[in-house]
Amino acid sequence: MKHPLAIIVLAQFFGTSLWFTPNGVVEDLAGNWGITVVELGHLTGAVQLGFIIGTLSFAVSGLADRWRASRIFFTCALAGALANAAFAFAGGLTEGLIWRFVTGICLAGIYPIGMKLVVGWAPGREGFALGWLVGMLSLGTAFPHLVRGLSPGWDWQLVVLASSVLAMTGGFLVGRLGDGPHLLSTSRFNWGGVLRAFRRPRFRAAAFGYFGHMWELYAVWALAPLLVAVMLGNKSADSSLVSLISFLFIGAGAVGCVLGGYLSRRFGSETVAATALATSGIACLIWPWMGHLPAWLIIAFLLVWGLVVVADSPQFSALAAGAAPADAVGSSLAIMNGAGFLITVFAIELTAGWWHQLGSGVTWLLVIGPFLGLVAMRSLLWKWAG
Repeated sequence: MKHPLAIIVLAQFFGTSLWFTPNGVVEDLAGNWGITVVELGHLTGAVQLGFIIGTLSFAVSGLADRWRASRIFFTCALAGALANAAFAFAGGLTEGLIWRFVTGICLAGIYPIGMKLVVGWAPGREGFALGWLVGMLSLGTAFPHLVRGLSPGWDWQLVVLASSVLAMTGGFLVGRLGDGPHLLSTSRFNWGGVLRAFRRPRFRAAAFGYFGHMWELYAVWALAPLLVAVMLGNKSADSSLVSLISFLFIGAGAVGCVLGGYLSRRFGSETVAATALATSGIACLIWPWMGHLPAWLIIAFLLVWGLVVVADSPQFSALAAGAAPADAVGSSLAIMNGAGFLITVFAIELTAGWWHQLGSGVTWLLVIGPFLGLVAMRSLLWKWAG
């Protein structure tokens, strides 16, 4: 089939549009369900927990090796679309939490499996494709904000259902594409290999740098419409504008991931990851003081922040994959990713819980992630510099 990578990348964007659908309609949920910022954090955390359990279940059980990758993607995309649609018609927060948890489990068969599909269709080009896949995660995450911004007259259920339609389309695209001719079954989950990986200083440095990155990333994405609304609140009461700016903020990460992939060829993944992590950490630090600046400058700042906040993610994965034992790359990355997403749950709950007390100042609570991540990476940077 022609252009398999383009199909996988497009399907990844469509499938991951399920991730943050409640965050795109937060004002509607506040009006219809009466949810608070803390409860919005619970909805986002439910997806993260579902994703963690789903990812580790696929990895530990070996299910991803017993089923064709394209079949898993197809099944999970359809199931995720149905769970997301069920959320749109849920009767309240409790039922909504259940459906968001199920959606998270389904996403475990979309995002990581997309990476496996790339191996089958384009061996040797994983590094290039990884930047595009993580970039599509950013774009998919931002999609509900775009729909809400362009369709202010729609009921919130239609905004949510738009992601279900896209996810189903992505599932059918991959189902028709199938597995690539180069996709080989990997070894079963290797706990011993994971322990050996974490004994390696280079792997630990990449993993702990990634953990610092994850402390910031999803909390910023989850709170994006609130952060934007507070800063522009005195300049515009247009919720559609807030949604569009939130889309640009999160969606800029797609450009950052692809650009970071190209830059890593010249400067190395260590430098690209550290630069992006440091820049996003500085953005967290100074964001609460941006309120008195002109709106155009705030938006420009958000675009730069959105560009770098996720650009380091594929680079950390590349660094960890290169440092892990050859017989335990998949197992080591599964544990690293699972731990990273677990960290996001605590960061989201913390920032959502302190929102009413600190407002935009909650970003100060996130600075510790990039700071500790950079400290953990120091051996990588010194070795590269030498």
